[in-house]
Amino acid sequence: MLKNTFRRWWDLRLPITLLGLALTVAWGVRQTQGAAIFEAYNFVTRPFHANGSEQEQLILARTQELQAQVLELETQNQKLKELLNFVSANKIKGVVAPIIGRSADHWWQQVTLARGSNDGIKPDFTVMGTGGLVGRVVSVTPNTSLVLLISDHTSQLGVAVTRTRHMGFLRGKGKNQAVMEFFDNVPNVKPGDVVSTSSFSQLFPASLPVGKVVSVDMNKTPAPEAVIEFSAPINALEWAVVYPHSKDTSKEVEQKAADAQTSAPIGGVEKK
Repeated sequence: MLKNTFRRWWDLRLPITLLGLALTVAWGVRQTQGAAIFEAYNFVTRPFHANGSEQEQLILARTQELQAQVLELETQNQKLKELLNFVSANKIKGVVAPIIGRSADHWWQQVTLARGSNDGIKPDFTVMGTGGLVGRVVSVTPNTSLVLLISDHTSQLGVAVTRTRHMGFLRGKGKNQAVMEFFDNVPNVKPGDVVSTSSFSQLFPASLPVGKVVSVDMNKTPAPEAVIEFSAPINALEWAVVYPHSKDTSKEVEQKAADAQTSAPIGGVEKK
């Protein structure tokens, strides 16, 4: 009897073992939320995974990044070339300065340059960009300069129509255009005329290119007005050139700027 019972148990050892193993595996899966099975599946099927596709995506992403960097460098290089050509045309020693500060709330009012008194820059120095006048320095630190842009609402400067020498003053409108109010009641001016700083200007040397006439309103009171588009891309400035402005240098700047104006692109009452 005992022998038969032992034999039956011995014959059931395999099913019992398999059942115990199944219970152990089920408990393990429950505790690990199937992580072991998932890892085992990945290990077994790894040779069939599309590793090439992942590598291609990484290579493509890196290539796009490098292409973007190259495009940015080419753009910066082109802007610097244009600026250096403008500096060479003026034949006057200026300080080339990158723009490092510009607030979205004061985009058309002021910019900060990465050059200051350590570079010889002083308040009231003239700031130019590719194409024409940008503004003037209003304050300096050893390593930075704050520039009031001519597009600022509070910025006013004496200007003249180059073709006819009719004069007036220019006031900023907070964008890439300004308004010129004439001193003459019937000025000889038309769209396309070039406007530059006048010889009566106290804040800037004369004959610096400012912009061109877009439209004229002869019926405006108390004096006719013209809308002027700035020749320098004030909305997209990244570099500028700072020139000294004093009574000793004004005549030299005026003459050189007049010579350069013929080759530079074109794209009263003054208030400090």
